[in-house]
Amino acid sequence: MARSSSGGAAQQRRTAGPPSIRDVAAAAGVSYQTVSRVLNDSPRVSPDTRRQVREAIERLGYRPNRAARALGFGRARGVTVVTADTTLYGYASTLRGIEEAARPTGLSVGIRVVESERAEDVRHAVDYVSDPSAGGVIVIAFDAAGAAVLRALPDDVPAVAATEAGGLPDVSRRMIFLDERQAAVDATRHLLSLGHRTVHHVAIPSETGTSARQAGWRDALEQAGAPVPTVLPGGWEPRSAYLAGRALAADPLVTAVLCGNDTTAIAVRRALYDAGRDVPGDVSVVGFDDVPGAEFWTPALTTVRMDFAALGRACLAALLSDDPADEARVALDPPCLVVRESTASPRDAIGM
Repeated sequence: MARSSSGGAAQQRRTAGPPSIRDVAAAAGVSYQTVSRVLNDSPRVSPDTRRQVREAIERLGYRPNRAARALGFGRARGVTVVTADTTLYGYASTLRGIEEAARPTGLSVGIRVVESERAEDVRHAVDYVSDPSAGGVIVIAFDAAGAAVLRALPDDVPAVAATEAGGLPDVSRRMIFLDERQAAVDATRHLLSLGHRTVHHVAIPSETGTSARQAGWRDALEQAGAPVPTVLPGGWEPRSAYLAGRALAADPLVTAVLCGNDTTAIAVRRALYDAGRDVPGDVSVVGFDDVPGAEFWTPALTTVRMDFAALGRACLAALLSDDPADEARVALDPPCLVVRESTASPRDAIGM
């Protein structure tokens, strides 16, 4: 009888207009938030409830509107970007890509800065974007603060994240990323091909523990049978990279350095300069990201080009889509090595 009654209600609804998420909830005997969780493949729904909702969707012929579903039923037509930084190149360029993609859709874009990964700061950010007025949510989770917000978001908040390559462990949200691992392999192999015995690495912070950049560097060294030096951790601030560069400059056996990003590279370059070591005559340096102006540094920086703006556009496409494959339709060029003047053969190789 219940199925017959639901079928009649569905017929009446189809006559009046397309069924809504609330119609599905009523037919399945659950809340509309539960229907939203099923539509977004949340793991926090029991198999019986999931089956019940899917049957109601089929009976009613419900087809979720892409934008409405992505932004969440009853939420504002806008996007809030949660980020721990708005100035670092990768963050700022991802933001730019999101805004560029949102502009033609009429969606407004807001920014919520999470101050740190402290529980209080994370809670404030989560509370803010959990309000329907925040619209859909894109989390730039390149760091511990962003990752903490992503993990703490309620299931009924529609969200997509930009992350390090490979995504974050134990997170079921849709995550979009650029694959830096192969690019790090290519950069390391480039230095080895010039005759360097090994390549040192000054790493940027990683939420996953071992970033794709670091993993690719290590892979290339191990595949070549080259020594794998101890990683020198750097922070987001150039000062920490400068101090790492000073330690490298003091070791005459150091002839090649892969840096976690271009800001790190320029700080390491300065430390080498202050120690009287020439780049690339004494030490070759490779960066990551290809920030604007890198080609005009002295020497012009060899680096890995990362299309963060395309990453931002892909995140918005994923947020507005019901189809997990849709973000692949946004062109995401793979990161690639751009060889310039900061790399060369080591002096002993030249003399051979």
